[in-house]
Amino acid sequence: MNTSDTIAQSLSRPIAEIRETPAATASTSGKPSGPTDSSMKSIHQYQETGDEIFERLSRHRKAIIVAVMSFCAFLSPVSSTSVLSATPEVASEFKTTGSVINASNAGYMAFMAISPIIWGPVSQVFGRKPVSLLNAVLFFLLSLATSLAPNLIAFFIFRALSALNGTSFILLGAASIGDIYRPTERGTAMGWFMSGTLIGPAFGPFIGGIIVTYSSWRTIFWLQTALAGVGTLAVSFLVPETIHYKKSNALSQSSKKDKTMAILAMINPTRVLGLFRHANLCFVAGASSALVWNMYSLLTPIRYVLNPRFHLESPLLSGLFYLAPGIGYLVGTFGGGRWADWSVKRWIVKRGVRVPEDRLRAALPFVGILMPGCVLIYGWTIQKAVGGIALPVIVLFVQGVGQLFCFPALNTYCLDVMPGQGAEVAAANFFVRYLAGSLGTAVVLPIIQSIGLGWFSTISSSLLVISAIGMMYAIRRGNSWTKGLEEASCHSEAEGGCTVTPEVATERQIEKA
Repeated sequence: MNTSDTIAQSLSRPIAEIRETPAATASTSGKPSGPTDSSMKSIHQYQETGDEIFERLSRHRKAIIVAVMSFCAFLSPVSSTSVLSATPEVASEFKTTGSVINASNAGYMAFMAISPIIWGPVSQVFGRKPVSLLNAVLFFLLSLATSLAPNLIAFFIFRALSALNGTSFILLGAASIGDIYRPTERGTAMGWFMSGTLIGPAFGPFIGGIIVTYSSWRTIFWLQTALAGVGTLAVSFLVPETIHYKKSNALSQSSKKDKTMAILAMINPTRVLGLFRHANLCFVAGASSALVWNMYSLLTPIRYVLNPRFHLESPLLSGLFYLAPGIGYLVGTFGGGRWADWSVKRWIVKRGVRVPEDRLRAALPFVGILMPGCVLIYGWTIQKAVGGIALPVIVLFVQGVGQLFCFPALNTYCLDVMPGQGAEVAAANFFVRYLAGSLGTAVVLPIIQSIGLGWFSTISSSLLVISAIGMMYAIRRGNSWTKGLEEASCHSEAEGGCTVTPEVATERQIEKA
């Protein structure tokens, strides 16, 4: 038996097989049974076929990987908002307007959206470690170039390219979690990882406000360069290769020409976008996009809407408002991921099997109720000048906690729903959500100036409610749709010549049997 066969056997975790093999307490009549004390205890020992592949690394080593990848994933989002507090200063130096600098932030977000659909497929072909290291080095160099930008055009170009590299860690970190954690453990790990990606946008303006109050805006990017250097060293020495199987391994016997053509087909970004032909992935991407739209449309105009409301004059004072959602993200880190895992385990107890869509149930009340409520209260109380400073601070904090109870469930669903293609599903999801963030960053100020913060908040909350309805439909129809995704995964080489991973190949053999 060769190495590929051995890996294939260890990776085999087909959902079809799981459905036929109850691993926890379930009623013999086929109906979901309620959780009992014994079943809740047994869920901690719940395992699926092939779970032993997730025991390659110790818990301590896994924690280090999550910490390093979370730190690296923190850098690009923090850069997306740290310049917000320095917008007037940057505009003054380059003799332009704040709207033009905000346009550069929107462009930064657009490149953040493109990044995952490029680096996700590449990491499936060549592995996580080399792609992570390449992007860490490039992000370091481009951050340095941004800090030295001599004119507005150079500033635009270097910032955009740094987003293309820095954002890759949001995808690579999530994919690495899928590589090293069992499905029933991924939510907790994802919660800790996502804390970096969400704390970054919240703390960025606060950090930027401090810097521009006492120093030049260029110091923001000098600090970013130093942190990028630390991230590069951490990836080099602390993060091992985590992927189970590199698709490039299947091409070792191919000719140079055939190998090149196959790799180009495998890393083609349009293959990732083709995943949106599956309705459940569209609904989950819609929920993620509504959340990111909400996050950036709240963070971007804080200085413009709160400074006049509370008569604030310093970038540092307005930057303090960003601490409220940031602390909310920190608090949510301790419970959001665990909540997602608990929801999955609870439904395993009821059914006896794991269904990927059960993870979406954890995010549903937050997407559909808590977040829209916070957005409405924030928008209308600011517009109507109701309440003091404490009210928007509390609302921003609560919605920050709520986001950390949403994203771990949504991100982990992307890893679970298509075995062997989790990185590509996550890449498609990140692509859409950051496009939504880019759009929100670009249009929030003009819309608020046109219709007011209250009505803009009403639009944002409506998007969240609509996306929650889509999630409910995905949960209801998820079982049949997931079977379709399994078939698509098993026949993916017919759609662009992608190489079948051992995990998918094993699923196919079991289905034929």
